[in-house]
Amino acid sequence: MRIKIKKPSDLTDNDVTDESIYKNRRQVLRSLGYVGASALLAPHAKAFNWFSDDDEPAFKRRPLTYQSDKNDPQTITPEDKATSYNNFYEFGTDKSDPVENAQSFNVNPWTLKVDGLVNKPFSIDFDNLFTRFPLQERIYRLRCVEAWSMVIPWIGFPLAQLIKQADPQGSAKYVAFQTLRDPKQMPGQRNRFVGGGIDYPYVEGLRLDEAMHDLTLLTVGLYGKSLPPQNGAPVRLVVPWKYGFKSIKSIVRISLVEQQPPTTWNTLAPHEYGFYANVNPTVDHPRWSQASERRITTGGLLARNRIATQMFNGYEEVASLYAGMDLRRLY
Repeated sequence: MRIKIKKPSDLTDNDVTDESIYKNRRQVLRSLGYVGASALLAPHAKAFNWFSDDDEPAFKRRPLTYQSDKNDPQTITPEDKATSYNNFYEFGTDKSDPVENAQSFNVNPWTLKVDGLVNKPFSIDFDNLFTRFPLQERIYRLRCVEAWSMVIPWIGFPLAQLIKQADPQGSAKYVAFQTLRDPKQMPGQRNRFVGGGIDYPYVEGLRLDEAMHDLTLLTVGLYGKSLPPQNGAPVRLVVPWKYGFKSIKSIVRISLVEQQPPTTWNTLAPHEYGFYANVNPTVDHPRWSQASERRITTGGLLARNRIATQMFNGYEEVASLYAGMDLRRLY
């Protein structure tokens, strides 16, 4: 007989988004006089239509085979919310820009390079992303630094599995990540004004022990299928106890390094975005409080749904990684 002990980070049906909220969005937006974004585009352009009957994007995803714990409830947040409200500045800075601008994004062929201070560097192609390691489904909270949050069923494998295959050298202390740079496909990279003032490619980093923690997921899918481009296809990082900007999308390179690597938002605005970026309700952003968040779940389309933010986003099992650190200074 298996006895499952509930952890503070476990999620229940009450934590996820009510699908009816998204289904009613067309009626509400029409009453406000909005038109579908695709109606404003040239006839040949591909876009997500808010008012279509099937909401089927031009980008086609593939079903994934993955492991899941049948003793846990497989409650799924409405997919349409998580795939239509995104920060992915490579495709534009508005929340609706990624889903509208990314549907022709080509993810195959793809090469993910693993190198740096490793004894066995290697590369993974598109098909290897889905077959090299057994895939797992994990329901994680996603907390944005902008003080909104979602609950998403991700599919992927622990980043530690990939790092172990590369055989890290003793001098490796950090892991550096890099997003694809392709201005032809990513309009935000063609113009820094459109792309949020970022010097692309987007880069991120973790301490090696953070990267090796079992919660750190290299993700290739959500909602039972491969990632859509607006969510970081074909492969992204998910670090659930950190703010969402740490979970870098569309990764092409993972390098083990000795020194703390530069990261995009920390470089752009170090007084606002720290390297660690752990969810911490006691450390405010200079322009807003982090004590609470707007959970995009139940309630009406315009409901605020404020809930208290938890330290480490509720994933208390990572606290030992930061023992003795001043998390107000090392934010």
